[in-house]
Amino acid sequence: MTPTRRQPAVRRLAVALVLVAGVAGALTAASSFGSSYDFPEATPKAQCGPGARPETSYQGRVPARDYTTGRAAKGYRCNTREIAHHGTSGGFKVHRYTDRKGNTCAFYDSTLVFPRDVLANAASGTGVVVLDMTDPARPRQTATLTTPAMESPHETLLLNRRRGLLAGVLGTAATYPGVLDIYDVRTDCRHPRLLSTTPSGLLGHESGWSPDGRTFWSSSTVASLVAVDVTNPRLPTPVFSQLGVQYHGMRLSADGRELYAANIGSPGPTGVTGGGLRILDVSEVQDHEPDPQVGVLSDLTWRERSIPQVAEPFSRDGRDYLLEVDEFTDLFSFSGLTDPVSSPVGAARIIDVEDPRHPRVVSDIRLEAHQPDRRAGQTGDPGASFPAQGYAAHYCSLPRRKAPNLVGCSMILSGLRVFDIRDVRHPREVAYFNRPLMPGKKVTLPNAEGAYAMSAPAWDVGRRSIWYSDANTGFYVVRLTNGVGRLLD
Repeated sequence: MTPTRRQPAVRRLAVALVLVAGVAGALTAASSFGSSYDFPEATPKAQCGPGARPETSYQGRVPARDYTTGRAAKGYRCNTREIAHHGTSGGFKVHRYTDRKGNTCAFYDSTLVFPRDVLANAASGTGVVVLDMTDPARPRQTATLTTPAMESPHETLLLNRRRGLLAGVLGTAATYPGVLDIYDVRTDCRHPRLLSTTPSGLLGHESGWSPDGRTFWSSSTVASLVAVDVTNPRLPTPVFSQLGVQYHGMRLSADGRELYAANIGSPGPTGVTGGGLRILDVSEVQDHEPDPQVGVLSDLTWRERSIPQVAEPFSRDGRDYLLEVDEFTDLFSFSGLTDPVSSPVGAARIIDVEDPRHPRVVSDIRLEAHQPDRRAGQTGDPGASFPAQGYAAHYCSLPRRKAPNLVGCSMILSGLRVFDIRDVRHPREVAYFNRPLMPGKKVTLPNAEGAYAMSAPAWDVGRRSIWYSDANTGFYVVRLTNGVGRLLD
């Protein structure tokens, strides 16, 4: 194990700054695939049952003609049904939690990029929205969290169920000063109680919780990582920090001793290279040892990557896996910097991490809209040419860590997509839900149009439903129909 020291690495970040919601200065350089490279195929598409309003083009696409005819305004659904809708905006995370009194709540951030979204949210305001979900068909807003981090948590808003703690770090597309806010939601989730606001997050963009809820991790894509001891959530204490690393989202093994970092990569003359998955040994941090050291166990990359976003752990048949998702496109494509429509999309994949020193990709999850041979034809589709939107993935989530059958992914212009992963080597799509915004219906900079599904969905297993948010249209409760919901049992 090679120790990773806490002193800063001396390097200049020669990275092109791109205003995207998930990363600034952190695009991954893809080498030429070459004619012999076998690009992953699209995942088999969903077979829609009764009540469907299916897509009119290939899998995942909302073509320009659907906006012209008005078809897009009706939305698209396959083995899903809308149960409820709230608000007109959304961000990067949706969480579901039941407190010790039996109240069930939803928490979601209401902005993508602050202060850009202040204009769009002028009527409703900014901050983290709290909904009473006692009746999921009638969400009732009971609070809006507006402390510094909650005004703009970017991708850091995370819930630790074991301790009933909701935390976020002040962040944006590049980074902000890492003010960490921690709330108690166990007592009454409808009215979260602020426990602390401290500058302990260093710099804010993404985050991770240890499963026991005693350590909160904060990262920025401008090269910083910090671990904060929150054993006493009123007195958060940084216990490890490192500069010179480009980590995105972070998740941890069940025992908290291995950290799965979405590694954006290292800056170089042609962009950022070497991105993928990095597995870290964080056992000394987990054990709360003084002056802890963190070691690199392994690095894994894949040729079709774009910007590694996060890797969600799960297990099946006694083996450990990750559901990893890449966001957006790789603007540094085959022959240099190109537009977002012709650039490759990383989408998602399942990675075997049973041996954390030798991880390996076992399958890919992609839509036809992500495939290189489809990209050039999407130029005129609303939202497709904007680098912070487009046909790409952003977040995926699992209903449970042990033997989940489904994964739900927010795939931006393609909306919410649901995949069956019982056979980890052969995933297949089983449902989707998409409510694009018609151009001219909402004032933003730039103009809002199409779907903007960016959030990690939450799962209401008992009601066979998924909760997610779309930045252009708000929070949704979506029920799985035609037998798909039974896969949650």
